[in-house]
Amino acid sequence: MNPFDLSGKHILITGASSGIGKAIAILCSELGATLTVSGRNEKRLEETFSLLLGSGHVKVAMDLTDYVNTAKMVESFNKFDGVVYCVGTQQNCIAKTMTDSVLNDVFKVNFNSIINLNTLLFENKKINKSASIVFISSVASQYAEVGNAAYSASKGALTAFARVLALENAKRKIRVNTVSPAMVRTPLLKKFDVSEEQFAEDEKKYPLGYSDADDIAPAVTFLLSDGALKITGSDIKIDGGLTLN
Repeated sequence: MNPFDLSGKHILITGASSGIGKAIAILCSELGATLTVSGRNEKRLEETFSLLLGSGHVKVAMDLTDYVNTAKMVESFNKFDGVVYCVGTQQNCIAKTMTDSVLNDVFKVNFNSIINLNTLLFENKKINKSASIVFISSVASQYAEVGNAAYSASKGALTAFARVLALENAKRKIRVNTVSPAMVRTPLLKKFDVSEEQFAEDEKKYPLGYSDADDIAPAVTFLLSDGALKITGSDIKIDGGLTLN
């Protein structure tokens, strides 16, 4: 018996329309899971959906910052054996000049929307006993970079929340963990006003180089699997060796 097989598990993956979420969804389907995939961009979500192996999958285009619509969607969901929260945004702002606007915009996506969805899933009894919940956090929660205060704070809050959620749900054998990547080559990088030469110079700080989305997905599927039945409240750091320095 393969302890990492996901056959028979129904898993919700948010942020599945691109990047890390897309890679996680594809790998979960290859390992036998039945998926509900969600994302804001319906066209890109359809592309992910078309790449899933197996049958019985469901796609749901939704913006998690829209609480009313999200609440309606949750009511229609079946129960889940696994949930992956994989959404995020980033805005550069020097810490000493931080504004409510930047802080609210980042936290609304990176923290509030995820916690609201999590609460809705529990309130509507959509999380099965012995389920596994995985939050995609970031090494930025522990590693400081100039201009990254809002993003770092939001991911730090997410990691702290996950640990408390893990403790509170241990009696139901529900496991809660985080995965914290450093720089990952995804479409999100296009939002940065940085040249390829600057990225190449930055990558020199990583002994193993930048990660790709496919480098992150296996850690998530491991935590979703029965191979991780005794792992909860943990954080798996995938940083290419960045924090060794």
